[in-house]
Amino acid sequence: MTLHTVPAFDRIGEENAFAVLARATVLAQSGKDIINLGIGQPDFRTPDHIVEAAIKALRDGHHGYTPATGLLACREAVARRTLATTGVEVSPENVMILPGGKPTMYAAIVMFGEPGAEIMYPDPGFPIYRSMIEFTGATPVPIPVREENGFAFSAEETLALITPKTRLIILNSPANPTGGVTPKAEIEKLVKGLEKHPDVAILSDEIYDVMTYDGEVHTSLLTFPSIRDRLIVLNGWSKTWAMTGWRMGWSIWPDRLYNLVRKLAVNCWSCVNAPSQYAGIAAIDGPQDDVDKMMRAFDRRRKVVVEGLNALPGVSCITPKGAFYAFPNVSGTGWKAKKLASALLEETGVALIGGPDFGVLGEGYMRLSYANSEENILRALERIEEFLKR
Repeated sequence: MTLHTVPAFDRIGEENAFAVLARATVLAQSGKDIINLGIGQPDFRTPDHIVEAAIKALRDGHHGYTPATGLLACREAVARRTLATTGVEVSPENVMILPGGKPTMYAAIVMFGEPGAEIMYPDPGFPIYRSMIEFTGATPVPIPVREENGFAFSAEETLALITPKTRLIILNSPANPTGGVTPKAEIEKLVKGLEKHPDVAILSDEIYDVMTYDGEVHTSLLTFPSIRDRLIVLNGWSKTWAMTGWRMGWSIWPDRLYNLVRKLAVNCWSCVNAPSQYAGIAAIDGPQDDVDKMMRAFDRRRKVVVEGLNALPGVSCITPKGAFYAFPNVSGTGWKAKKLASALLEETGVALIGGPDFGVLGEGYMRLSYANSEENILRALERIEEFLKR
């Protein structure tokens, strides 16, 4: 018997960090000592007051469906947080609560992607952008993100890629996988140019918004009124409050797109589970001491990582200004990035992600997540150094 699946499913890619995690897990189960610097999740526990809020919600009987858009109290909490972090008032009626960050990407890309359309995305960038663009049949157009530019996007280069077929531009700062933060002046220049392209929608992935260092400040695209009527902002709880497994995200949509994403939610995931939403409210409205503590730890690790990487033979690494990733240049080692990543995992037990898993321009680089203990990072650097010297 032959099952005839539709061709679109042959175009779906994946996020190789999960494949590396699976292989690392197999190796660990076989007795190998694995240090995982590949997966992008904080190694901190979700703060206790957030966990307790979910437990209380369960005990209080919040076991049923919620609105497809999310609990009003949760959407109001997001609106309060948005005002506090960006200075911009948004209505809870423009906020969607979703099961993670990826559903916002999926919703925005399927909303604008179809054969004949073009969707622009960062390269190197989060691999699901390109995967979903190709799934829709649209043409993916990479926006180069270059080391010599601090892994920030160039407004001039981005604007030059817009054509009459461009439907959506995806932006990400602070950025995965590079840790790059695009300066406010460059964002202002981009927005000014986008004003000449009123039919192009924008998806701004701001999931790492609080994760900046060295005095850098995240600039939200919400702060530019001229593009608000076609701007989708992606954010969530996973990174800031160490809640990756809770599957909790939010996004802010313009009026004309909101009902479309609501209907997609009804068709795809119905709603987000109720106890997690109560936990989400507690995360936003509760004490932020644990967030501050985590960020101080990330900053210390960042410095250790950059110093250690630059001491390795054939490796150089600029200092990341955001998120919890370093994106070292390994071209001087003589290895192709993915082969090096594979060899390091199999032979030394250090899990990293090869740059090409994040785009064509990722060749010659690797992603290292410093969302792991300083002790493990130092052990990993020692193993990498021994391997490269051999």
